[in-house]
Amino acid sequence: MKALSILDIAKAVGAQTVLNCMVESVCTDSRKLQPGCLFIALSGENFDGHEYTGAALEKGAAAVLCERETGCGDKEILVDDTHLALLHLAAYYRRLFELPVIGITGSVGKTTTKEMTAAVISRKYKTLKNEGNRNNEIGLPLTLFNLDGSYEAAVLEMGMSGFREIASLSRTAEPSLGIITNIGVSHMEKLGSRENILKAKMEILEGMRDDAPLLLNGDDALIFHAETGNHQVSYFGIENDACRFKAYGIEQKNGATEFIIGYDGAEQKTVIPAVGKHNIYNALAAFGAGILMGVPPLDAAAALKEYKPSGMRQRIKNAKGITFIEDCYNASPDSVRAALSVLGGLPVQRKIAVLGDMLELGDLSGQAHAESGICAAENGIDILLTYGVRSVETANKARDNGIKTVRSFTDKRELALFLSSVLLPEDAVLFKASRGMGLEDTIKIVYGELKIDE
Repeated sequence: MKALSILDIAKAVGAQTVLNCMVESVCTDSRKLQPGCLFIALSGENFDGHEYTGAALEKGAAAVLCERETGCGDKEILVDDTHLALLHLAAYYRRLFELPVIGITGSVGKTTTKEMTAAVISRKYKTLKNEGNRNNEIGLPLTLFNLDGSYEAAVLEMGMSGFREIASLSRTAEPSLGIITNIGVSHMEKLGSRENILKAKMEILEGMRDDAPLLLNGDDALIFHAETGNHQVSYFGIENDACRFKAYGIEQKNGATEFIIGYDGAEQKTVIPAVGKHNIYNALAAFGAGILMGVPPLDAAAALKEYKPSGMRQRIKNAKGITFIEDCYNASPDSVRAALSVLGGLPVQRKIAVLGDMLELGDLSGQAHAESGICAAENGIDILLTYGVRSVETANKARDNGIKTVRSFTDKRELALFLSSVLLPEDAVLFKASRGMGLEDTIKIVYGELKIDE
């Protein structure tokens, strides 16, 4: 982080201070505090940073930013809302740097698109990106504070759960290029319709200049027909001939996908070490971003070929003659369909799906879980195991549509032991559920039972 004066910080957040010193970092967790930092006291349902301001000063914090007095005297900077102050300070800090910022949002594929895009852009520029899932109103501003004079670009994922969150993130990061991956039904419980989800995602425009370009999924009808003002729009896709970046000649083999990207009258052969149509869309967005930012197409393709899935996103593991697809980071109807399509396309003896509950779907939950059961049957799944009360509907529909071996569980260990007992060489098994279901616990038990290294 570039050092900031306390006086400039106070001005940026609309506060006053008598301090006159420099701050070398910003911290919201007193356990990770570095001497000379600004400690911002955030509060949530299960924590209150104001309880740790004294400890922060003892560990060397230069000042503390608070919503109420905590007995820290002159080292206390008071504001009405520390969450809002964090965003305002990050926006001020971001404006200290003249560099391209790519903002990425969408219902599904944000993180993979972010990772692929950062890999592509890094071929030409030293690039900052969010680590992990630091894509919210705390994680994104803290990411921006990692900027320094050595960075030449930034790729920032923007998540949300409701209206005005993307707007806040966009106004903070001020993207010079915006990407929207798709509009699904995640957050339906809060937003009520895909049209409202589109409206929330389009808030990314609020922090962008009127002439800043957009990269949008041209195969998503809602996005393709969305109002984009004066922004220059480039579409990416597979089906829509109006797409500037279009994939064709698609072949999946040995856990990789080969395809050709047609763009601007040229072609680029591309390979990604992942399978599934959804990953092609992610790669198209990343490639398009690279072209728009001057990355040579051969370099962009090379970066995509070296991409490695992060976290628990569709990690494919082969052990004991069994193909394991670990995809437990999150789940929505769209991503479950995509994952089942990947499993269904594998040349294996038996296809086994372990599906856990999809959360935050509101009134759509029953229908969505039922459709997952139908989708499993359509993709030739031989054995379906479900985990959670909502997924019982998935199991019922799977039986109705011809899957003969279907079992439902509410205990992870019982599920893991049953799965371990039926797995055979040449099987493939998919694990897919919302993050809150913790399905990775089942995977660990299965690996333990089969004596497979994680």
